[in-house]
Amino acid sequence: MVRRYSYTPRRGGAPRRPATRRLAGDTSGDESYAALFIPVAIAVVLVGFGLAVSGGSAEFPARTPCTGTNCAPLAAGDAATPFESPTAQATPTAQAQPTAISNGPAPSIDGYAAAIVEAPCGGRVYGINEGLQMAPASLTKIMTAIVALERGDANELVDVEIDGGELSLSTDSTVMGLKPDDRLPLIDLVYGLMLRSGYDAAIEIAEHIAGDEPTFVGLMNERAADLGLAHTHFANAGGLDDPNLYTSAYDMARLGNVLLRNETLAQVVKTLDYQPAWDREALDNKNLFLTNYPGALGIKTGFTDLAAQTIVAAADKDGRRLIVSVLQSEDMYVDAALLLDWAFANTESAC
Repeated sequence: MVRRYSYTPRRGGAPRRPATRRLAGDTSGDESYAALFIPVAIAVVLVGFGLAVSGGSAEFPARTPCTGTNCAPLAAGDAATPFESPTAQATPTAQAQPTAISNGPAPSIDGYAAAIVEAPCGGRVYGINEGLQMAPASLTKIMTAIVALERGDANELVDVEIDGGELSLSTDSTVMGLKPDDRLPLIDLVYGLMLRSGYDAAIEIAEHIAGDEPTFVGLMNERAADLGLAHTHFANAGGLDDPNLYTSAYDMARLGNVLLRNETLAQVVKTLDYQPAWDREALDNKNLFLTNYPGALGIKTGFTDLAAQTIVAAADKDGRRLIVSVLQSEDMYVDAALLLDWAFANTESAC
């Protein structure tokens, strides 16, 4: 049974307008309802006449594929696509097929795009709009962490110059709480990056490794190209919305698999609490999936107004390890849990 646990974004997101209720005896607005009913009734009659003339079939225009910043959430399971190749452009009209014959249909989810891959080989298990280019939000930090520990020594000391509080106010971003004159090992910044989604940590890592953030972003894009992430391009180290920052659900699931192959990073993302080398409070992991899904290995969540909720999550069960990604969701934890539950129970190994 899937636990229902929702995520409340810390940043952004306009409140939904509540539905208006009419009081008993209130007839205001009835005239407008009548005015609306007449053209609707006429339309129904015309459609019925058209169907009768055409023999009972009607042709509707194809849905325009969702790409980049034009994506909007669909009803659960409304758009699924078969996987062709890492470079194929997905279209949201065909029914996705799992790797193996399943015992039941894939679950309906809120997210617009999703992918499941199997570790350690990265074989595809399932996908929904998995090739569409969409905003990743803080899933960007998965690549930041990978490049950080591939290019730097976890124990080397970093002299901090950034003020996390000021950065949070100026960018509306989450931070780990760095202060000028902190002197921390690189691994502490990686923990702050992944557990607290610290944009201050992302900038400090970028400047320490490459001298400045744009140069570091270039290294991120080089690594993406090396990994064959054909639908991914980075524009900053932290995931702030940018027209040149995009990824796909399939690319993110594969990147999660790459992270788990790094033993240090695999340990980071499943850690619940971590004490940096400072005299301030410890860092707690804000990824609720880690403590609410059996066998969860963690990884990363994200949220911006453009990207909505995003997640890459992984879990072990029955000798298998699956990594799932969900983009543009309104309930990412539930979506990830539903997909993993289904895949563990209904598909065979893709490795």
